This record gives sequence, structure tokens and C-alpha cells, in this order.
Amino acid sequence: MTTYDLLRGLHIIAVIAWMAGMLYLPRLYAYHTETAPPGSEFDAHFQVWEQKLLRIIINPAMVATWLLGLSLIFFHVHSAGRGWGFLLQPWMITKLALVVALSGWHGFLAGARKKFVAGARPRSAKFWRMTNEIPFLIAVGAVLAVTLEFGAR
Repeated sequence: MTTYDLLRGLHIIAVIAWMAGMLYLPRLYAYHTETAPPGSEFDAHFQVWEQKLLRIIINPAMVATWLLGLSLIFFHVHSAGRGWGFLLQPWMITKLALVVALSGWHGFLAGARKKFVAGARPRSAKFWRMTNEIPFLIAVGAVLAVTLEFGAR
């Protein structure tokens, strides 16, 4: 086993954990919106579940994904001798843009939790169901960019 293999395996595990939470949280928001009036006991339960999902799974997994991904970049630059040029390859630009987009969606979901805590319901359950698959679609694009390495020289 090489250092690269270990980093890559841990990166994939972190991405899986991040994705699992990012796919589940909007579903919780949909149920929260339609079944738990602000201030109710059920509302308080949903808030605890959502907060724990973010604090225990989603946030640490995102941090691990970023740190391990950056470690893989530094490995390529320094240990594999590829230099920084690979970051300008179309596939890598696409992957990085999609990871930034997923991080933005993560921030949006975290902000939505704060609105639930404040008693607001600015989005409908239908909105949360319709946007539930956004992380999956982003992941499909990122995985295909890396595995196909389109535009690689």
C-alpha cells in the first residue's frame, strides 16, 4: 500500500460520508416542514436530529474530504512530480468547481437549519424533495470528471 492509495481510500470514504448526510438532510427538512409546526415538541426533535447530522457527520466529512483532497493534490505535485499544471486540465477544473458547488450547497443547507431553529419555514417540503438529488448530481459529475479525465493532455 502506498501513501497515495491510503489518501485516495480515505478521501473516498470521507466523500461517501459527506454525500450520505447531504442526501439525508434535505429529506429531513421536507418532513420537518410538513409535519412539525414551529415550537412543537416534534419541531424540537427535528432540530436535534438535523443539528447532530450536521455536527457529527456532514461537517467533519466535508472537512476530511477537503483536507484529503488537498493532500492528494500536494502528493501529485511533490511526490509524483506532475507539477501544478494538472490543476488546469479541464477534468480537474470541472471536479474542483463541482466540489466548490457542493460546499456551497452544504452552506445553504446549514443556513436553512438556522432558519428552522428560528421558527421560519421559507421553503416548502416540495422544494426540499426537488432539491434532494442535487448532491448526487454533483457527485456524478465530479466522479466522471476524475475517472474519464476528459481533455487530459
